[in-house]
Amino acid sequence: MITPFSWLVPMLVLLPLIGAGLTLAAAGRTWIQRAVSLSVLAGMLIAAGVLLWAADTHGPQVMHVGGWTPYEGIVLVVDRLAALMVIVSTTVTMAVLAYSVGQGASSFDEESDGHAPLPVFHPTILVLAAGVTTTFIAGDLFHIYVGFEMLLAASFVLLTLGGTRERVRAGVTYVLVSLLSSMIFLAAIAMVYGATGTINLALLSERLGEIDPSTAVLLHLLLLVGFAVKAAVFPMSGWLPDSYPTAPAPVTAVFAGLLTKVGIYAIIRTQTLLFPNSNLEQLLLWASLLTMVVGILGAIAQDDIKRMLSFILVSHIGYMLFGVALGSTHGLASAIFYVVHHILIQTTLFLVVGLIERVGGSSDSTKLGDLARISPLLAILFFVPAMNAAGIPPFSGFLGKVGLIQAGTADGSWLAIVVVVGSVVTSLLTLYAIAKVWGRAFWSENAKGLVGTGPLRGGHHSALGIGVLVPTMSLVVVGVGITLVAGPLFGVATRAAVDLMLRTPYLEAVLGVGM
Repeated sequence: MITPFSWLVPMLVLLPLIGAGLTLAAAGRTWIQRAVSLSVLAGMLIAAGVLLWAADTHGPQVMHVGGWTPYEGIVLVVDRLAALMVIVSTTVTMAVLAYSVGQGASSFDEESDGHAPLPVFHPTILVLAAGVTTTFIAGDLFHIYVGFEMLLAASFVLLTLGGTRERVRAGVTYVLVSLLSSMIFLAAIAMVYGATGTINLALLSERLGEIDPSTAVLLHLLLLVGFAVKAAVFPMSGWLPDSYPTAPAPVTAVFAGLLTKVGIYAIIRTQTLLFPNSNLEQLLLWASLLTMVVGILGAIAQDDIKRMLSFILVSHIGYMLFGVALGSTHGLASAIFYVVHHILIQTTLFLVVGLIERVGGSSDSTKLGDLARISPLLAILFFVPAMNAAGIPPFSGFLGKVGLIQAGTADGSWLAIVVVVGSVVTSLLTLYAIAKVWGRAFWSENAKGLVGTGPLRGGHHSALGIGVLVPTMSLVVVGVGITLVAGPLFGVATRAAVDLMLRTPYLEAVLGVGM
């Protein structure tokens, strides 16, 4: 089977890696770094758009690297799901990079009053983009692992930018948790190869059904545990709220949008391609319920907006896991739609919090107040994505949750109904948590008098700078735009879910090439 746009597939990884090398060589010449980084990401976005169209009309696009057959060589595969994930991840990465450029520096070095450019920021962001994309398009378990390790290396550098004690401590925690996850995943890969003689996903989908069922369950559990740590699924989610809020605003934004979704993507591949008749669906349903509830209870207890959003991020991972655990086409389509929505909305919210810090000098809602009067535009920029995250109609968050609730109700099992109830309660508590910080930070009187003592002294929205407002406003518009194109987007998600459930299009594209 010939895939007409297969030559574009490796470009999704090669472009950011080449760009990382060029930006590293251009250290000290910030304008070159910015031009290269934005051009590379724009090229990735165009290539991913073409590949989404090709996958939607011609089927999965496959590249056998070096011309090797799937039995010996590396296979890169872009189907609808992978292309959609690359598009949305590249979009938010571009916005975050533009935001950092608008700050007048590649990042903030707290030891230098926030004005020292760090030349390593651009190459590291591009390596991060390459790692994310590698995970999405890898056709074998080992290269998913490689993508994870690229993410780990880049993430540690980004988390510790500036070298402050708090950031280094958070970075060490993140690395230790990630290394544990990687060790579990690597052990699972070794055991999978020992049991089946391959790590190619397409071949594994055929061979895993031939091994002893108890061995298959063990392999499945190991893979799920490794991916669940990456995705911050309860009870392996405690590391996230302590790691993300310490980083600079652009870094926190890209982390919140992307890193946990890589784990969710890997779980989707595992559940649909390798273990389609899983007997662990009830375990996943319980995990989704506990992730929702524990995460949102943590969010309610927070005064700091960053930490509150970090706990909300954890709780909403439960929604995505719920759709996957249902094992139905509608549940999976709703989960894919919700992943796209959540990447955009979480990134937007963390960028807005960066603006709040610029106006008020803090992200602690108890130290803020009256921001709606000081900067009405900032109030709007926070309110719109916040209501979207809370699932208020007619936003995409509401549409995604309705899809998941419908899928859970259609399942009809008592546990699915319990999770549906839990999802509704979590949505209401999300609204409560957001309303609490919204009232304190934007409408309450500033008893401690800290507004106006931040970097902008007076906080007028014009003083925020067009460079940071444009990317933030653009993501807010894109988030609202998902609602306007929800029908076509849900259509792509449904077709992706159908192919994932059938498995045949993926297997024919990978194993049928050249045969």
